[in-house]
Amino acid sequence: MANSQIKSAQEQQAAFDIYVSKLKGEALEKGYSQELLDTAFATIKFKPKVISADKNQPEVKETLETYLPKRVPQWKIDQARELYKKHQDTLEKVAAEYGVQARFIVALWGLESNFGRIQGGHPVISSLVTLAFDGRREALYKSQLWAALDILKEGHIDLEHFKGSWAGAMGQTQFMPTSFNAYAVDYNGDGRKDIWTTEEDAFASIANYLKSVGWNDELTWGRQVKLPENFDTQAVLQRGTRTHKQWLQHWSDSERSLSQWQDLGLRRMDGKDLPQREITAALVMPDDINGRMYLAYDNYKALMNWNRSYYFATSVGYLSDRIGYPAIN
Repeated sequence: MANSQIKSAQEQQAAFDIYVSKLKGEALEKGYSQELLDTAFATIKFKPKVISADKNQPEVKETLETYLPKRVPQWKIDQARELYKKHQDTLEKVAAEYGVQARFIVALWGLESNFGRIQGGHPVISSLVTLAFDGRREALYKSQLWAALDILKEGHIDLEHFKGSWAGAMGQTQFMPTSFNAYAVDYNGDGRKDIWTTEEDAFASIANYLKSVGWNDELTWGRQVKLPENFDTQAVLQRGTRTHKQWLQHWSDSERSLSQWQDLGLRRMDGKDLPQREITAALVMPDDINGRMYLAYDNYKALMNWNRSYYFATSVGYLSDRIGYPAIN
C-alpha cells in the first residue's frame, strides 16, 4: 500500500484499521487459530514513530576510526571480559558443542544488546504490522509477522513481554523473527527458546547461527595488515554490492592464500611476515585505501551474513580479540 497519499492522521488510522482486518483474514487462511489472532491482533496499534525511525535512519559520516571507539569503548571490553569470566563454564560448554569460540559469542552479545541490557521496548507485533502497512517492504515484514505469530503459538514468550527494537529485532541476540525460528535454541531444556531472559539460550542461539552459516573454530576472523607502497588496489574486495550473493562473488575475486598476499607485499602491522598457514583470505577495505586494511578469513563471511556491514563485522572481530587476549583464566 502506498500511503503517501493519505493526508490526515485520522485517514491514516482508518486505512491502517482496514489493513489490519485484511491481514487478520490472511492469517486465518494460513491456519493460525482464531484465539491466537484475537489475542495478538487486539494489541496492534499504529506506530508512526516506527515508520519515522525507518525512514530517518541516521546517515552520520563515520569512518572505522570514529566508529570503533564508540562501539567498542574500554568499558565494554572490561565488561565483556568480566561477563566471560562469570559465564565461563556455560560459554565454553556451548563453544565446544557448536564449534564457535566463546569470545565471539560474547562479542556479538555485547554489540547487539549491551550484554542483554538494551533489547528494545517496542511491541513486536505492532512494529511489524506498522512496517508492513507502510508498504515499502511489505512482503518482508509480512513474513516476519507470520514468524512472530509462530513464536507466540509455540509459547516461547507471552504477548506482554514480546518486545524488541522498532524494526522487530528481539532479545539479547536481536534476532528478527525469521532468524529466531531458524536459529534460536532451547539450551537449558525448559521447553522455551528464551533469548530475552535466559543467557544460556542466547549464547547457544548465537553459536548455532554462526555454525549454521559456516563458522570454523580453527580460524579466527582476520587481521589488520600493512600494504606496500604503490599497491595494486585491484586485489581489494570490491565495494558497492547490492546483494549478499554479489558480495560473495567479489569475495571470491579477492581471495588469495596467505603466501600469495605475502608475495604481493602485505605484512603484519609490526612489519613482520604473515603467518605461514595454508588458509585463504580476502583483502577488506572498510573505508578507503588510506584507512585500515584487513585480511579477512572465512569466519568474516559468517559475521557479514549476520550483518552485512564492514564496520559491524570488524567491530565483532576487534572486541573478540580484546576479550581473548590476554587470555582469561
